[in-house]
Amino acid sequence: MSHTPHELHEEFPEHADKISDMKASDAHFSKLADDYHEVNRAVHRAETNVEPTDQFTEEDMRKKRAALKDEIYRMLSA
Repeated sequence: MSHTPHELHEEFPEHADKISDMKASDAHFSKLADDYHEVNRAVHRAETNVEPTDQFTEEDMRKKRAALKDEIYRMLSA
């Protein structure tokens, strides 16, 4: 288990410029990125016991983060 945040620009460094551009020009993409950031931070806080949670909640948050990341990647690759 890694305790490092999974920021979008670190997950997709080859798309860093496109992420910035799409956040500014595409409201849906911007909302997805904001949702990803929010869930990602919650997972990180749970992993580091800043805001401990039960195993099932943490797993659900990770699944949501993965689903958002998949959709963001599909949009970046389109």
